[in-house]
Amino acid sequence: ILAVSSDSLPLTIVDDYADTVLAQQISRIPGVGQVSIGGEQKPSIRVQIDPAKVAALGIDLDDIRGVIANTTIDSPKGSIDGENRSLTIYANDQLTHSDQWGAVIVAYKNGAPVRIRDIGTAVDGPENTRGAAWERTVDATGTNGKRGMFLVVYKLPGANVIETVDRVRNELPQLQASIPPAVKVDVLMDRTVTIRASVDDVEFTLMLTIALVVMVIFLFLKNLWATVIPGITVPLALAGTAALMYVAHYSLDNLSLMALTIAVGFVVDDAIVMLENIYRHLEEGLSPMEAALKGAAEIGFTIISISVSLVAVFIPLLLMSGVVGRLLREFAVTVSMTIAVSVFVSLTLTPMMCSRILKDEHTTSHGRLYKLFERGFDATLEAYRRGLDWVLVHQRITLASFVATVIATGVLFAIIPKGFFPQQDTGVLFGVTDAAQDISFAEMTRRQLAVTEIISQDPDIESWAASIGVNGSQTMNNGRVFMSLKPWGARKTTAQEIINRLRRKMAAIPGVMLYLQMPQDLNVGGLLSRTQYQYTLKDADLDELNAWAPKMLARMKALPELQDVASDQQTNGATVTLVIDRDQAARFGIQPQVIDDTLYDAFGQRQVTQYFTQLNSYHVVMEVLPEMQGRVDTLDKIYIRSPLTGQEVALSTFVHYDTAPVNLLAVNHQGQFPAVTLSFNLRPGFSLGQAVDSIKAAGGELSKPDALIATFQGTAQVFQQSLATQPYLIAAALVAVYIILGMLYESFIHPLTILSTLPSAGAGALLFLMLFGHDMSLIALIGILLLIGIVK
Repeated sequence: ILAVSSDSLPLTIVDDYADTVLAQQISRIPGVGQVSIGGEQKPSIRVQIDPAKVAALGIDLDDIRGVIANTTIDSPKGSIDGENRSLTIYANDQLTHSDQWGAVIVAYKNGAPVRIRDIGTAVDGPENTRGAAWERTVDATGTNGKRGMFLVVYKLPGANVIETVDRVRNELPQLQASIPPAVKVDVLMDRTVTIRASVDDVEFTLMLTIALVVMVIFLFLKNLWATVIPGITVPLALAGTAALMYVAHYSLDNLSLMALTIAVGFVVDDAIVMLENIYRHLEEGLSPMEAALKGAAEIGFTIISISVSLVAVFIPLLLMSGVVGRLLREFAVTVSMTIAVSVFVSLTLTPMMCSRILKDEHTTSHGRLYKLFERGFDATLEAYRRGLDWVLVHQRITLASFVATVIATGVLFAIIPKGFFPQQDTGVLFGVTDAAQDISFAEMTRRQLAVTEIISQDPDIESWAASIGVNGSQTMNNGRVFMSLKPWGARKTTAQEIINRLRRKMAAIPGVMLYLQMPQDLNVGGLLSRTQYQYTLKDADLDELNAWAPKMLARMKALPELQDVASDQQTNGATVTLVIDRDQAARFGIQPQVIDDTLYDAFGQRQVTQYFTQLNSYHVVMEVLPEMQGRVDTLDKIYIRSPLTGQEVALSTFVHYDTAPVNLLAVNHQGQFPAVTLSFNLRPGFSLGQAVDSIKAAGGELSKPDALIATFQGTAQVFQQSLATQPYLIAAALVAVYIILGMLYESFIHPLTILSTLPSAGAGALLFLMLFGHDMSLIALIGILLLIGIVK
């Protein structure tokens, strides 16, 4: 997000450069997709009319609109093509400055012209006066909460986000040079900061993993050259995987880097198994070449069977459908490619290196440290031997423990809290302000500025952008705030702690609520709601929907698992309801369409016409004088000409009005049905699974009508789908492994023997997840599947 502002130029000029120069040039940068403007203040000429003066002169607002529409035009006029010269016809048919509009004649009365300046005024101003944005950035100028606008830059699907942002940043000096120096462009928010930090962290973890693996190998083998052999396998396998990823058009992201980090252990396994078997023959007296040939021949099938059955664990992930399948497929394919490269390296390079550099050091004298480790390994082996003897003697107890772990695994899986993805601190907060539905733009501006004042005082918030105004699904009583947090090294609190802190402070501001959420790197569908998770009610009967939505909202607010429960239902907006006496209006020949057009001319910021420059096109807006727009009694000053008599008739002659609230400020839809979305955040200590179960139970207790359909949306909906498929996914992985093992060992029993080790591992995994307060999320599911492969 780029902040565009100026201390000296009008906002309309700043917007003009943001729209015609910055947005257009940024959109041409490779990798950039959409560029949208927040808080747009597009220039226009506003023709403001005094309806009282118009009525006194006997002029109709509809006539004035017609004159304005025809006053400035830009139509083809042809050319004069003579014998020797061709002349293009040009005319001063456009008015491009507000001072030119004051002299425009709209009518003649008593032989004298009536100009716009006689009945009102024409001014330069924004196209929409009921929208505004503010921004605060930390830079050399120290700007703090001033009016401006912001450019939201989106990347193209498939584009490298890091490269795209770098290109935009590199272009900023040139972009700044192409606009007046008074217009400042600052980076307000950069979502790649956390992406870069995350990737750097995973890269460091990957290097640390390799170092630790090599260290452990050396600890057990106690031989430098024996350690070098599997140590070389790791970077070669990773390099080969990177080449395959390049061919598959995969990128280095969190999922693929996580796959590479986890696969390091698998890569080393194959090399160690090969090395151990060759070293055993070397200790028995064979030459290095003979030991390598014999050891590789013996162990080759084992390595293939280990690797093939390990890849089989990921077959269910490869075949998963939906969003979760799309996400996990890259992870599964990356791990599988790494395993495949590891097999190739272990069957070729590892035996070759063993035959060249491995030596039998069994008879060589060693130091005290070597002997100390050797005695420790011997003691461990002896303890294992005694334990194995006990197990083989007490077979019934061993079998009973197996059954107990199977039952324990099932019970733990049923009771462990379920989640979708762990909550991330992405360094960004998003907020929605919510005020009374009848609030004016001026009052909403004051409330929004009060909110941003508190945000500006928070020591951990680096920059922010805020906006209000009708935009898409946003109504006048709502505003939006985007906040960029300081980097981890510069702040001591987490994003959730900052949310809790702001929530307490915002409670002191009367008449406005600020709903906050942490945008996640992974957002799955859904609407842009006030809080993170969404529960939607929809019904073909709008009255029934509006009656039941508040009941469900109140019930959800009482649930201990939820906080910040909000609704997008807009049913309490104050309106001026006009009742047209059609019979009376017909006496004057005035139709409802004429009434609507006249009201729109006066109060609707009506875009009557447009004019063109070399860079852009701009609208001419018609309205009544600003001081009359906020008063209901202005309706009494509106007159409409009767087509029958030619006289101006007061609107109050055939229209009466009241200001009672009605239930239709806004009606949202889900598909083709009217819908109300109830959004919520999770209270600390509760999982998404617990929240979903509580909401479903609460909905059942209300005994809603059958026509009222309740569904989760976005992340909560995908969570439900993934939760339903988790047991089947684990079962499918076990079946796939059983089939592969059965084919490899040509036995029905041996695969079961191998798989019998899994329940104890599963019970341990679930116990440790619960012990450390983690949900059974999709990341934990990946861990369970990896555990199946490792234990097997």
